[in-house]
Amino acid sequence: MKETSEYIVVGGGASGCAVTSQLLKNNNKVTLFEAGHNNKNFLIDWPAGFFKFINKSKFATYHKTKPQKHLFNRENIVPQGNVLGGGTSINAQVYMRGRPEDYNEWNDILSVNNNKADWDWETLLPYFRNMESNSTFKNTHHSQEGPLKVSHCKYINELTHDFVNSVASLGLEIVDDFNGHNPQNGVGYYQFMNSNGRRSSAANAFIDPERKNPNLKLKLNSGVKKLIIENNNVIGVEYIDRNGEHKKKFAEKEVILAPGSFITPKLLMLSGIGDEKELSEHNIKCINHLPGVGKNLMDHPECPLIARANGKYGYYKQGEGWRMIKNGIEFFFRGTGLVNSVGVEAGAFVNPLNRNDLSYIQAFFVPSIYMNADTIGVIDPDYGMSITTVMTKPKSRGYVKLKSSNYEDPPEISLNLLKHEDDLKMMVAGQKFFMESLKQGPLSNKVKEIILPNQKDLDDKKIEEHCKRFVRTNYHPAGTAKMGADNDHMAVLNSKLQVRGIDNLRVCDMSAMPIINSGNTSAPAMMLGLRCGDFINEELSTNS
Repeated sequence: MKETSEYIVVGGGASGCAVTSQLLKNNNKVTLFEAGHNNKNFLIDWPAGFFKFINKSKFATYHKTKPQKHLFNRENIVPQGNVLGGGTSINAQVYMRGRPEDYNEWNDILSVNNNKADWDWETLLPYFRNMESNSTFKNTHHSQEGPLKVSHCKYINELTHDFVNSVASLGLEIVDDFNGHNPQNGVGYYQFMNSNGRRSSAANAFIDPERKNPNLKLKLNSGVKKLIIENNNVIGVEYIDRNGEHKKKFAEKEVILAPGSFITPKLLMLSGIGDEKELSEHNIKCINHLPGVGKNLMDHPECPLIARANGKYGYYKQGEGWRMIKNGIEFFFRGTGLVNSVGVEAGAFVNPLNRNDLSYIQAFFVPSIYMNADTIGVIDPDYGMSITTVMTKPKSRGYVKLKSSNYEDPPEISLNLLKHEDDLKMMVAGQKFFMESLKQGPLSNKVKEIILPNQKDLDDKKIEEHCKRFVRTNYHPAGTAKMGADNDHMAVLNSKLQVRGIDNLRVCDMSAMPIINSGNTSAPAMMLGLRCGDFINEELSTNS
């Protein structure tokens, strides 16, 4: 029997969950494919549980980049959510929209041949505002009526307070709302996608309320391998179900891709949409020559700044032995204590080269020595603190290519983090700025020594080497199927998120971004999904 649905959404991450919800509001019949697992898991719900997903988990796929020659031939590990809700189910839950200038720039790019592209901040703010139920703010920037729970951290470590005051001593304003303050520059406490000790993911917000909706068919552990295209018209998908059977599902109206910035270009290319020359290398017939597929890969590079404490400060060993049991009991019976913390409690935005200009460095403060694959074996766990400096508007660009025509093969990825000399220069300046925060203000009284970067004979060249040795992804890949104006031959999508030259196919995940936003990407990803759903619903209304 032929499987059909009005709409097929591929990918149950932030964007996929959001667009599915938006389509269901209009009583459309939607099938949502998610290659990963269900999100119903205690560690996923628990705010601090994301630390368990950083290096190894079935709820993430760990892509590996090509060796990066400019980074001492290192391979970067790039995790991607392998679970309903995608990254929003396993990340640190930071809720950040980016700054108005980000989206006004999109609008300018898309308005070259379109007088009203409708991607400016004024147009998009209602999407951000209406998606959230904010426990702190209710104003022109925030709502308390939306499906996504947003709150400030219920538990703040004393080191975090010291960080905020130390950075403020360097001349930065203390900001109470990074999502409402313009300009974005300053230091303060982050908002998070959780409430009362429970994560609020895209799956929680957009899919859980619809699980009993007869118009929704949710297919978990079911990976789409290829689009079915006839006469440049997408009519369905080929997929592998949870039992390993190869099947087809046909779309009566549209297919919407939202599997993320690595898999979206992979599926497009496997289906014959991409650079003709590259497709021919894998004996794939080119249906539509779009050379921009897989290009323009952007990510926020991050570099660590780590200090050892001179006392028992921070969260060291709080997730082990009797301490873990004690913290768990307090959380389960009282709903209080450090289990409510996601670890990353505060941060800052600054342009260290020009304090009066828009910020280009974001910082995340963690009251512990943050251990990952790059630092394990290099530094010893101990009482301490970490400041991660992140380049928010990188000029470096990478790519995603096919390794073969086999769906089972992962894509070839090159992030090219810090490859552009301006990115490296800004990252070095960011490291130097936040190094100063460890040397003055309240933090200076609790720092025993800075251990990364090594302070011996430290100069700009040594900081550059440190950055190249330890730079890694901030888990925000974007741009590999970008929107663009009609005169941009590298644009994959038009301003309505439709794939150029192909009917009944849209992309609404982070790969659609022409320029990456300043800050974390979960909120923009959900906005893209909601915006895509509105485009479709509006067209249905116009045509009816």
